[in-house]
Amino acid sequence: MGDETRFDYVRDWNRKLRELGWWHSFEMPDGTLIEGVCGLDGLRERLAQFPIPKDLTGKRVLDIGAWDGFFSFELEKRGAEVVAIDCWDNERFRLMHSMLNSRVDYRIFDMYELTPKTVGKFDIVIFFGVLYHLKHPLLALERVCALTNDLACVDTFVTDGDETIPRMEFYEHAQLGGQTDNWVGPNIPCLLAFCRTAGFARVNFRGRLEHSACVACYRQWEPVEPNAPDAPRLHHVMHDKNFGINFRSDLDDYVAIAFAAPEASILDVKPEAGGFGVQPVSVTPIGDGFYQANFKLPPGLNPGWHDVTLRLGDSGRSAPRRIAVDVPAVVDKMEILGVAENETWRQDAVHRGKSAVLWVAGLPENVDVGNTRVTLGGRHLRVTYAGGGQVNTLIPENMQPGTYNLTTSVAGVDANRRIQIT
Repeated sequence: MGDETRFDYVRDWNRKLRELGWWHSFEMPDGTLIEGVCGLDGLRERLAQFPIPKDLTGKRVLDIGAWDGFFSFELEKRGAEVVAIDCWDNERFRLMHSMLNSRVDYRIFDMYELTPKTVGKFDIVIFFGVLYHLKHPLLALERVCALTNDLACVDTFVTDGDETIPRMEFYEHAQLGGQTDNWVGPNIPCLLAFCRTAGFARVNFRGRLEHSACVACYRQWEPVEPNAPDAPRLHHVMHDKNFGINFRSDLDDYVAIAFAAPEASILDVKPEAGGFGVQPVSVTPIGDGFYQANFKLPPGLNPGWHDVTLRLGDSGRSAPRRIAVDVPAVVDKMEILGVAENETWRQDAVHRGKSAVLWVAGLPENVDVGNTRVTLGGRHLRVTYAGGGQVNTLIPENMQPGTYNLTTSVAGVDANRRIQIT
């Protein structure tokens, strides 16, 4: 079946929209029915796919792609404080807003403008019928994740088929129903994989409607049960590329953790950072009863220090280790108080091919190997450790004997000391 006939129902929807004017249907307080392309039964069935409480008093809800506003107004009726977002100013939303005497906060934003800084964070995010309109679907889901404190409800067009391999169709022109703003058609495995990769802890398939799939995406793992088994021992936590403790929320940063466990698999490793769970992208045995797991830095973390913990299966949480997110390294002045070889502990003299230990005053709390530089006679050296008032570096074996200026630099501030290389 060609695209011209496969997506005839989209063309039929557009025809009905031109006739009716309304995309959503509404039942007014006096019983009057406003008929739109999407009937009331279908809209209510769509919302019922998700575990949204009947009482939302005190909850904050975001409706992305609100269109005429059916879901915004329904969740407002349940007591939620609702923010409705769309990329265009829909006069029918404003009309219904007035007719219902609604207090929903209606704002016009492009999808990629949505961040915790622009709109805040929400207990529940509604993301219905938007994903397939976006040229960057995974980026969009990461934005949704960053805005979500608890539950994101994702409903989107999916392609037919019972495939188990994640696949996605890409519509370069107007193949999906003649609309140039219909970009992608994931199958269900691809949609679920996208939601997991975006940074959600738990991704639950809720059901298939006629042309879409419904997925509930949670930011936290299941609650720890009383008398849960002991947690694994978390050995270290670091940036997967520069091996430091500093992370940036505006990059696609990943956390690497090492932990001791009798056995572990990607299905039962449950890392957390800043209180948010994230599914690991890899779990690898590294010997001596240790494993390494890598996972995406949770989207939406506030700037500051955050605890990283680990659960294994139904275990409790491990003791935490801290990372810094969007924390600038601030240095007033530094001083190298002493330098010694780490084997002989000779002061201000290090053999070639050996490690040098620098005791440095004035290092920032979030100093690490990623933001510390060491040069010897202008030659860049490898930094093997930085923290706790100490910097360790390796002297190259081919360094010529002599007296050199040793410089350590953090946040644009230098400290110097003359040392002997033997």
